[in-house]
Amino acid sequence: MQNILEIEGLTKTYAGGFTALAGVDLAIRKGEIFALLGPNGAGKTTLIGAVCGLVRPGSGTIRAFGEDMGRHWRTLRRRIGLVPQELSTDMFETVLATVNYSRGLFGLAPDAAKVEDVLRALSLWDKRHESLRALSGGMKRRVLIAKALAHDPELLFLDEPTAGVDVELRRDMWRQIAALRDRGTTIILTTHYIEEAEEMADRVGIIQAGTIRVVEETRTIMAHLGRTEAHFTLGYPLAEVPEALAAFPVQLAEDGRELVYRGGDGAGQGKAQVAALAKAMVLAGVEFTAINMRESSLEEIFVTLLDSPAGQGEAA
Repeated sequence: MQNILEIEGLTKTYAGGFTALAGVDLAIRKGEIFALLGPNGAGKTTLIGAVCGLVRPGSGTIRAFGEDMGRHWRTLRRRIGLVPQELSTDMFETVLATVNYSRGLFGLAPDAAKVEDVLRALSLWDKRHESLRALSGGMKRRVLIAKALAHDPELLFLDEPTAGVDVELRRDMWRQIAALRDRGTTIILTTHYIEEAEEMADRVGIIQAGTIRVVEETRTIMAHLGRTEAHFTLGYPLAEVPEALAAFPVQLAEDGRELVYRGGDGAGQGKAQVAALAKAMVLAGVEFTAINMRESSLEEIFVTLLDSPAGQGEAA
């Protein structure tokens, strides 16, 4: 698949000595939704700023649409949209005027039909004559997205797009973002909501201390790093794990009244092992009255990857 953005060896150290980017290598595929995850201060916003021309990197190269951003920044920047974290716009302007003005900033002629299409897609058309200060937090964030879409970008950055909005509105915005991808826009989003990445992203990248630690298909991360956890409620307490079950990754809990299985790296492996464990328990005469089983979430995997020395330095 063709790459729309290629970043190699990107570094940035601020005047105070803080290194925000320490040699970032990253390639974004055309037409995908890519989620960039990482703790505060990991370098997410600095990376976005470097691509969008808001931050001057110390070294490295950025190629967008097959061309060097350093040489052709003005023409390439017109093809990129940015929705920042902060609500930085004139609160006394109307929605319509704000979006029209944003389009003009990129040197484009007024296009009432295009702006109407953007506002309708984001459920803002009925609010077009209202001032921004009269809107809810979620609606203001939609206006930021509308501003970014006004010049019809091919590559769109969303920096914490659903921060501070309620769950219902967040899911509605997920649908809006998915619709943008369906229309051909490549989307890179940063988020603290792990379920957001798990729900929407084709691939996930994890950045820590200015370095990309992992880049992988979301499904593959869940398949290869996901773990199954199963709790067997026992019919009677056990003093120790029976020898017949010693081959399984299990341990006793709740004063011997529960047998806990944790394992199963790989797609489907955990469920198969739990089934084998249940069969072994029956054959060994270990009674159980209930099984509670669940899969690890992407959030748990994310924490594991950051905490694991083995995960350090994995190629993007």
